[in-house]
Amino acid sequence: MISLPGPLVTNLLRFLFLGLSALAPPSRAQLQLHLPANRLQAVEGGEVVLPAWYTLHGEVSSSQPWEVPFVMWFFKQKEKEDQVLSYINGVTTSKPGVSLVYSMPSRNLSLRLEGLQEKDSGPYSCSVNVQDKQGKSRGHSIKTLELNVLVPPAPPSCRLQGVPRVGANVTLSCQSPRSKPAVQYQWDRQLPSFQTFFAPALDVIRGSLSLTNLSSSMAGVYVCKAHNEVGTAQCNVTLEVSTGPGAAVVAGAVVGTLVGLGLLAGLVLLYHRRGKALEEPANDIKEDAIAPRTLPWPKSSDTISKNGTLSSVTSARALRPPHGPPRPGALTPTPSLSSQALPSPRLPTTDGAHPQPISPIPGGVSSSGLSRMGAVPVMVPAQSQAGSLV
Repeated sequence: MISLPGPLVTNLLRFLFLGLSALAPPSRAQLQLHLPANRLQAVEGGEVVLPAWYTLHGEVSSSQPWEVPFVMWFFKQKEKEDQVLSYINGVTTSKPGVSLVYSMPSRNLSLRLEGLQEKDSGPYSCSVNVQDKQGKSRGHSIKTLELNVLVPPAPPSCRLQGVPRVGANVTLSCQSPRSKPAVQYQWDRQLPSFQTFFAPALDVIRGSLSLTNLSSSMAGVYVCKAHNEVGTAQCNVTLEVSTGPGAAVVAGAVVGTLVGLGLLAGLVLLYHRRGKALEEPANDIKEDAIAPRTLPWPKSSDTISKNGTLSSVTSARALRPPHGPPRPGALTPTPSLSSQALPSPRLPTTDGAHPQPISPIPGGVSSSGLSRMGAVPVMVPAQSQAGSLV
């Protein structure tokens, strides 16, 4: 036996039903199919019976021994038609959860659907073709009814939005994730005393309840009920109204205080470091520092004024203290500042004559002698060990 795919078999059977109906003479078409309603409603998770039966010549619904019915039920969803049950040649074939209410052969063709889901909503068609023992058609009919599977509200979730403290505003929200048809919401306060809320504080479509200017008397247990025509579900939330400052205000104050203390500590540390940096250059003794350069004193130099007179005579020997005790009333000759690191000037020369160098004065000239010669005593600053002048 060759097995054919299910859709192909369904199409062939429908073609057979329609062909037998077309071949039957109009006078022989005496079958009438009855469906009491065009629309039915059922609840998800339950079951429903789609009623259908047929009659011949106005007879009561009882089959005759010569009747051979062919029955098929179809379900159409999203432009696709599926066969859910068939009774052909005494054999019944059906999908899970689908069955005939009465055993065949029978003129009652009612269909039972169990374990309903929302996706089972849609049009259902019943097709029947009756033949006699000789295979002659006694009639054919097909009718359709609409099934609508309703979904009760799923348990909603309740939430509190806002900070519930005295004088503040909060919103209680309630949402059911699934229902058919759409639910409506109702908020009640159960404890400590019963209270029902209405618009504008209550939004029956969105399920929100707005509470403004909270007070301690508004605390309690609030219950939200989500309901439609086939069911009800609820949730609750406890509102506790605090009298102290909000957590956000306390947190802001703490954060502000910490930031202020941090800035103050940073300023103090910066001031301390800056003062320490200013003191270090004044107190720091650098061992590798180069001593200031001293002006060289020539061992023997003579300074002669422009008019040829001797102004001062210095020598290294005159700068040294005498080995013996100084004579009373004697002055220590000091070099003039004008004689420091200056070259010995030359006397002007006459044409044709060679300049005569001036012989240095012996280093043993006394102070009285220098005074008679016109020398000027000058105080020479002492030189420290590091080389700087004192």
